[in-house]
Amino acid sequence: MGRSRRTIPEELLLLALDPATGTTAQPQSLDLGLAGAQLVELALAGRIAPDGDRIAVVMPRPTGDPTLDTALELLRRRGSPVRAVHWIGGPRLGLRQTYLTHLERCGMVHAVAGQMCGVLPTTRYQATDTAISREIRARLDSAIRTGVPPDPRTAALAALAHAVGLGKHLYPGNEGRSSRSRLRDLIRHDPMGGLVAHAVLDVQNGVAAQPRRTPAVASGAPGRRTAGVRGAVAPAETVPHRTGGVMARAGAS
Repeated sequence: MGRSRRTIPEELLLLALDPATGTTAQPQSLDLGLAGAQLVELALAGRIAPDGDRIAVVMPRPTGDPTLDTALELLRRRGSPVRAVHWIGGPRLGLRQTYLTHLERCGMVHAVAGQMCGVLPTTRYQATDTAISREIRARLDSAIRTGVPPDPRTAALAALAHAVGLGKHLYPGNEGRSSRSRLRDLIRHDPMGGLVAHAVLDVQNGVAAQPRRTPAVASGAPGRRTAGVRGAVAPAETVPHRTGGVMARAGAS
């Protein structure tokens, strides 16, 4: 996979990064979103495919992206399809930090050392090119404003942004309510993104251990139906809103 195209996990993290503070919004749920974004990216690369509410490896060949290939190998070692909600809800210690370090290595962010309370060492991250973040945001804004069906990557990014609670970060206040609602509705344009976004929401709502019914719903194309993906997600206002803090390079999760 070439570096000419940013991956969905990278874009989700850049969306969450606050340019003023150098911290990320929704840090706890963002880890879940990054795990889900890896699944969507691997599906777009043809390495995995949904099987009801499970994920199956269909091509174990590496993508060339080390962070994605680590996830792909872990999925392959499972030997059988795994429920998306179990995969996303599994241990993800350091995934956010892994991607921050990855973005720093790729030159998309740079680390700024500091201290918390004048004692604890911390690391904040600033985007090296804010035009990249603006372009990502513009894609979401365009899909929300025009109502034109977005491409699968943008639809999946929107679904994940909603699922981790970035709606209030991107479109705050009462004036952003309609935009948050439209962000949520973009989920219907990408079945895989919808499956993963629901799994992220289920983990946050503590229902990861419960088997999910998987009725067939329309995938967006007339006459076609896809199992395991709901047509809409819970309202944006129901996603737990957590505030981000200063992230330490060591121990961030």
